[in-house]
Amino acid sequence: MDHLFMETLADSLSKVGIATLRFNFPFMEHKKGRPDSPPIAHMTIEAAIAKARELYPKLPLFVSGKSFGGRMSSQFLAGHPDSSVKGIIFYGFPLHPSGKPSTERADHLKELKIPMLFLQGSKDTLATWALIETVSESLRKAALIKLEGADHSFKAGKKRYYVFVGK
Repeated sequence: MDHLFMETLADSLSKVGIATLRFNFPFMEHKKGRPDSPPIAHMTIEAAIAKARELYPKLPLFVSGKSFGGRMSSQFLAGHPDSSVKGIIFYGFPLHPSGKPSTERADHLKELKIPMLFLQGSKDTLATWALIETVSESLRKAALIKLEGADHSFKAGKKRYYVFVGK
């Protein structure tokens, strides 16, 4: 949550009146190299959603995540369709391992009944463009925005994409 990308994103959203709540997964908090298992990640997301509802009960709630965070959030939401979450934003959805193109990691997205926004680099090795485009087109409530030349970290050469939101 303290990565420059996440801080810049939260600051940019704040400047246009969008409240954010950032959190670390336990593996990041404890500086472990291996990501948490899905059940642990899902419990963490559930706690973050509950905290956001507690802090801002009258605001519409959207969930977002960068890479692993987005995928774990969508898995959690697919299993909890009664959630009051209004939509999900993916900052680089990790569709497949690098060098192993596939779409199995997206199967659960078909269960989501909420709008989905994919912000994806055109040179992301964890989501080849043709596959992420096919996945997003197959989802009724999905939109895909291409960050031309960007990789999974939203770097495009010496430049880095920061997705700024305007009114």
